[in-house]
Amino acid sequence: MTTTDTQTLRIGHSPDPDDAFMWYPLANFVGPDGKRYTPKIDTRGYEFVHVLEDIQSLNVRSAKGELEITAISIHMYPYVAEKYALTSCGSSMGDGYGPMIVAPRQLSAADLKGKKLAIPGERTTAWLATQLWLKEHGLSRDDVRYENVMFDQIIPRVASGEFDAGLIIHEGQITYQNNGLKLAVDLGNWWTATRGLPLPLGGNCIRRDLGEKMPAVCRVLLDSIEYALEHREEAVTFALNWARDMGADLADEFVGMYVNQWTLDYGQRGRDAVQRLLSEGAAAGIVPSVPGGVVDFVDPV
Repeated sequence: MTTTDTQTLRIGHSPDPDDAFMWYPLANFVGPDGKRYTPKIDTRGYEFVHVLEDIQSLNVRSAKGELEITAISIHMYPYVAEKYALTSCGSSMGDGYGPMIVAPRQLSAADLKGKKLAIPGERTTAWLATQLWLKEHGLSRDDVRYENVMFDQIIPRVASGEFDAGLIIHEGQITYQNNGLKLAVDLGNWWTATRGLPLPLGGNCIRRDLGEKMPAVCRVLLDSIEYALEHREEAVTFALNWARDMGADLADEFVGMYVNQWTLDYGQRGRDAVQRLLSEGAAAGIVPSVPGGVVDFVDPV
């Protein structure tokens, strides 16, 4: 394949172990460890440029349609559905677990009223789930004093006393206790227990202007995830470049939480979960309705 035959696609994802793990086979750069990485799979004539930013930043960029492929909070999807379609692979699902609200002491929903809460972004699925959880307890987002904080700063800023509680995502879900924090609610557990569905946290989407190329690109993405899962130790070693406060065993555990059968394909149950979450969000006036009322997915060719 000559350079002139290659199309460059930017792929945005979070600098965390699970995203690094599944897109490791597409890496074509020098990593933080100083090693030169090259693609492990046939990229079918596409060269992938990795754009590593926190999910809130990627959500903001998706509103402008800046990247051809990007991770996105499911919360954000109704706002960008005219620009992007969700790919059937690459999802992060919380099946009985997910984002958490933690605090220095045990708190109930009622205890959060008037409290200062650090959140990882207003368009994150964690925040959408929090608002639905608050609603079920007779509260709204206006009852808490919430503030956007970079996801990896939430735990230390709650532990320091700057915030009364924090809404945590990513690997903080399995490391928060190291900072003496206590669990107020596991929103993924609450959602699964009350809805009988996994909580769809993040997805990957592809820009609609790629047109007929979308299924072929989706195939490369699926091939990457499959390779990573089949070469787990190799991919986890790469992912350790972005593992904060965890060694290989803990990183492997975290990767297993969010890169699994759901990541290969939502399946009907996963698609139903996305539809349910966004429909509830729209009914509560938190998000707009998806155009046409139905979420569409791109499947690999």
